Parts: sequence; structure tokens; C-alpha cells
Amino acid sequence: MKRKWIGSSTLRLLIATLALTVSSSYADERPNIVIMMTDDQGYGDIGSHNNPHLKTPNIENIAAQGLEMTHLITYPNCSATRAGLMTGRYPYRTGVTAVTQVDHFMRGDETTIAEVLSGAGYRTGIFGKWHLGDNHPMRPTDQGFQEALVHKGGGIGQAAGPAGNSYFAPVLERNNVSKKYQGYSDDIFTDAALDFMAQKSEKPFFTYLATNLPHLPLQVPEKLAAPYRKMGLHEDNALVYGMISSIDYNVGRVLEKIKALGIEKNTIVIFMSDNGPRHRRTKNDGIPGRWVANLRGTKTSVYDAGIRVPFFVKWPGKIAPQIKTSEMGTVMDLFPTLLEAANIPVQEDIHIDGKSLLPLWTKNDNKGLSDRDFFIQLHYGPTPFKYMHFTLRTPKYKLVSPHPFPHGIVHQPTDFILQNVLENLELYDLQTDPSERINIADQYPEIVDDMLLRYENWFDEVTEEREAAGIEYISLGNPAQPSVHLSRFDWGGPRVISRFDYGGPKVIEDNQLGYWRVHSSKGRYKVTYELPDVSDNAVAYLKYGAVYLSKNLTEGQKTVTFNNVELPAGDGNFHAYIKDQRLPVGPHFVNVERLDF
Repeated sequence: MKRKWIGSSTLRLLIATLALTVSSSYADERPNIVIMMTDDQGYGDIGSHNNPHLKTPNIENIAAQGLEMTHLITYPNCSATRAGLMTGRYPYRTGVTAVTQVDHFMRGDETTIAEVLSGAGYRTGIFGKWHLGDNHPMRPTDQGFQEALVHKGGGIGQAAGPAGNSYFAPVLERNNVSKKYQGYSDDIFTDAALDFMAQKSEKPFFTYLATNLPHLPLQVPEKLAAPYRKMGLHEDNALVYGMISSIDYNVGRVLEKIKALGIEKNTIVIFMSDNGPRHRRTKNDGIPGRWVANLRGTKTSVYDAGIRVPFFVKWPGKIAPQIKTSEMGTVMDLFPTLLEAANIPVQEDIHIDGKSLLPLWTKNDNKGLSDRDFFIQLHYGPTPFKYMHFTLRTPKYKLVSPHPFPHGIVHQPTDFILQNVLENLELYDLQTDPSERINIADQYPEIVDDMLLRYENWFDEVTEEREAAGIEYISLGNPAQPSVHLSRFDWGGPRVISRFDYGGPKVIEDNQLGYWRVHSSKGRYKVTYELPDVSDNAVAYLKYGAVYLSKNLTEGQKTVTFNNVELPAGDGNFHAYIKDQRLPVGPHFVNVERLDF
């Protein structure tokens, strides 16, 4: 398996080449870049999008000074969108299919925009959510970010840990070191981004401020939710809108800092979301409905409410103010767009799927954008299945293969199911029916067949590339990360995949075991488990290749350590589990520390 290790000759050559291609005389003119990305903020969660409750003046100020793209399309979940942003490539190419348990692992040999900009002399920093892998070689610092303040996994409070973490006084990772912070997470991330931008340097900066708001859990200062409670809104919506008020406040802080630093004219500022809102999916859904600007669907849906997001950009002197365009752009387009804005060439050996939007932004030139395809597919598990829950979206037509529960697509469907899916494909004319209400598939079967063929060709291409490269492995014993913290968020295996088979919390709670795909360096290790509740009869096991160890446990024991474990060099599945009865269960966390550097 091809891997990009820190300090590899390939990466050093790339950085040196880029540094030489950008002259020092032009360096002073290269723009600073700020991308602010929110988490689950829908197109309707903007005041100017006719939301009856929200006011978002600071976000809208970006549009007043620049341009709004009303049809910027992302993926319907977090990791896929972020992989597309970082690489300019379809997420399937990069290894990403979903949001947890190896499905969110972006391969370490992907070339990110942070790596390219860093190699060309930029200072690069990420603040907030990464969600593309928490261990080497997938961390932000492995992928081009020189400064990183992030939470683990897909959200604060998730299984990536630490247990009990909250949006208030959270434990975060500062350049791969865990530290507890005081305050509210959105403010903490923004403070760090402002400090980063204010550092004295002759180098331009790339600031990626990726807040965890308004993603679940709905945790927000009471003073921000109170005004929406007074409006009589559902409690969940009051909390969500309070979180968006926090977002808008901190967007204002970023804009003020840029102005105070005197760098407005040479700073590109982008505001966007990663996908649509976590909105009511069924009539019995516990999550309430909220304003979605008359779009159909929700987060995880390939209908437009799941994939069409707010997008505003300003670059004074280059992008005219108060411009609005309905041309379709995609999240993958930002990679080539920003590199063109910085006058940095894209390596010829990198397959980029996105198109530069710079001519559209600066000259209203839509060449190459008026007739293009954008493919989306979403499911759970590491294996994509052709025809299941996809869309092909063009500026005019949209072909949809819907699914009521895409996270339940974990096994190869039968031919009977596939035949039913293909007989019930939906086609919409988005120019006359933006709410996707009128299915015209029966009227235009030739368009359906043509778009289906284009989808089939795309699916074969990107999945074959992904299968050839394989799922990224977590490094054990690499000098870049001597101590590796393994969580349930990152494990794989058949019991993990089956957790969403039939849905419902009982099934999800009953999934208690997986393993970790690792690449190990030969050496001596200390392996420590954080245990679930155990009895006197429980036994802890460690299996990896020819290594097979066990230790008896006592009732109430919280940790167990295997000392001086000799691990071989190679790739494999790292098994750590407890047998209290016959069915094995996993520990909450496993720490693997190399001892013999």
C-alpha cells in the first residue's frame, strides 16, 4: 500500500518544487485565504434566505462586499465534503465513503490544499473540525497544516473521545497534544484562528476555521438560545438558532480582525457549510422541522436540502460587491480556484475533479460551468454499491436514486432490489422545479438512460481507483506519533458494519466490537485498555498477527496494561477485546505506546 510518511522524499520534493515556482516578488501579492465552514447549517439557515426567525448580518456582510453562489453543491455528510474541499477530488477517490469507523479515513498520500499552499510559502492553520482521521498518517499536521487546534472524530462528545467531552470547557488537540480549554468551543476555535492570522510574518496565511456548530449535541450558552425560546420555537430549533447566532458573531470577529490588520484588500474570505441541516426525516422523527428555503430533503439526503449550502465569498478589488450567481459550483472547485488565485500551478500528476471558479467570480465568465456533471453517493460502510442512493446533478437536470435510510445500505443488494431501484429513478428539472416535487422520469426516459450511463461510468472509475489504493491504515510506532490513541470511532470489521442493518437505537447500542487496521513498525510497546464494566471472570485479549496475549481481570477494574509487547513490522488487524461471557466486547479506548525509540 502506498503511504505518504512525514519527511518522505516525495513530499519534500513537492514542497521544494512549489517553493521555487513561486517567485519572491510575487509572494507579497499572493492573497491570504480564510475559509469558514460550519457543520450542518442548511441553505435556509441564513436570514437573507427568507428565514423567518434568524438574523445573520455578519455572514451576509460577506455577500454585500462580494459574491453569493446560490447553487454551491457539497456532499450530504461531513467527511466527504471535507475530503472534496481538501483535495479537489471526488471523496471516493480519496478513500472516504461515510463519517465513522474507517469510512472517514482519507488516505495519507492524498495531496491537500494545505500541503500545496504550505509548500508555496503559506502559513497554514486549521481550527475546529477535521474529521478525516485522528491518527498518523491522516491528522491535519500530517496533511499540510502547520498549526492545528481540532476536536477528535466527527464531533465533540462522540466516541472518538475523550468520554464526557462537551462544547463547554472541551478537551481539544493542539498540534496533537490533548489539552482542556476554558470557554465555549466556537469562541475557542475563533480565538485561535484570530491569533494565528495576527502573527507577524511576511508569509501569507491559509486559515481554515471549521466550527463544530450547529452539529449535535445542541449545546449553546443560554443567552443565545433565549431569544428564540421567546419566539415560541421548538427547543431544538431554539438551540440550533442560538448556535447559528454564535457562528454569526464569530464571523463578525474574523471580519473585524482582517480589517484591523489592514489586509482586507488582499484576503479572500469564504463562508460555507459542509452539508444540509439535520432536519426532520419522517413524521415520527424526534428532530423537529425547520425552515429549509423550500428545498427537499435533509442531511444525508441527495435531495437539494442535503447538498445545497450557503456560500459567500469576498476579495475586494478582484470580486465586485453585491453579486449573486446561480451557476452551479461544487465543493471540489475550491481547490483549483484558490490555487489559481494564488498563482500556484496544480501538479500535472494529480487528478483534480473540480473546476476553477475564479473566472466566474472575477469576470462573470461561466465557461465550462454551464454544462457539467456532479456525482454524489452516500451510504454507510466501506463498500459502495452501484445504484444505491446516488444523484447526478447538472445545472438543469437531476437524476436521483432515493433511499429512506442510506446508513442502512451495508450489504450488496439483491438483483430484485436493484431492478426496483432502477425502475423508480427520479428526474427533476431544477430550473423549473427547484423543490424537486415533479418527477419527470417517465416523460423523458432518454434523459434518464443517458444520465444513468454517465453515473455508471463515473462509479466504475472512482471505485476502482479507491479499491486499488485500499483503506488507509493507522500507524503504530511511527516517530511522528509514538503514542497512538485508538477509539471505537475508528474501528472496522463486520460487527461494526452490521450496526446500522435495521436501524433503531437498540441495534446501535448492541454493537460492541471492532478492530483497527494498522501499519506497525517492529518494536516494543505498552498497550493499555480503558475498560467497560467487567466481572471477576473477565479476560482481556490482545491479538495482532502472531501476537496473542491475555490477562485476567477483576470486577470493577478500569484499565489493563500489556507491557513490553513485541509487535512485528507490517499491516494487519489489531484486535483488543474482553470476554466476560462468550461474546467478546471491545474496550472504550486503547493506547499503544512505543517504548524503544
